Amino acid sequence: QVQLVESGGGLVQAGGSLRLSCAASGRSSFPGAMGWFRQAPGKEREFVAAIRWSFGMTLYADSVKARFTISRDSAKNAVYLQMSSLKPEDTAVYYCAARLRGLESSTPQDYNYWGQGTQVTVSS
Repeated sequence: QVQLVESGGGLVQAGGSLRLSCAASGRSSFPGAMGWFRQAPGKEREFVAAIRWSFGMTLYADSVKARFTISRDSAKNAVYLQMSSLKPEDTAVYYCAARLRGLESSTPQDYNYWGQGTQVTVSS
């Protein structure tokens, strides 16, 4: 069993920045990859970014590629999402996910564990 807990969400003005954190516990070994997804009301869960745990290769959705940065801290067993130049369309609940075996992926079905989510609201 793996527990993931997101934090760092909140209200921010358009053009501002925010950093999300995801702390993992209950792991016996490092995962293959971790990712961030988001979901707005009435919409499907959407891929945001992912990172390969071993070497740090990253994958981004086109909509956030120039503005968001995903990173991980192996010593702390944590993953982060640095968000800059935020837009109102970035408003959503952001979820952290862990894929125990496999490379970074944009497909939600590839991930085995999910956090409870943290709300990000961008005002105009």
